[in-house]
Amino acid sequence: MAWTFDERSPIYAQLAQRVKMKILSGELGSGQQLPTVRELAEEAGVNPNTMQRAYTELEHEGLVFTRRTAGRYVTEDVALLAAIRHEVAGNEIKTFIDNMKHVGFMEEEIVAELSNYMKGEER
Repeated sequence: MAWTFDERSPIYAQLAQRVKMKILSGELGSGQQLPTVRELAEEAGVNPNTMQRAYTELEHEGLVFTRRTAGRYVTEDVALLAAIRHEVAGNEIKTFIDNMKHVGFMEEEIVAELSNYMKGEER
């Protein structure tokens, strides 16, 4: 079944983001071989060239490296993975806080809402 994409950003960027999240979550482990471009393109329902571009983006970020004739692998640099994971977390937190402030929440209220949510007291 093909993946779904939104129209707000290029498909290759969305593909790269999905693979990046699989890497950062540990679903794709450090040193693990990635599916081939063709395999993942078929799974996602995209052109292999689009998938190739996504993998190239991940290589530029240092999350993926290529072994000649052996395919692509997740980086084994655990410090880099931790740094990128914290960067992603920081971006998500900033977006959350900005959105909460935009709808009128004060800092103390944001902390209380988050605390309640984490305790399972969702409203």
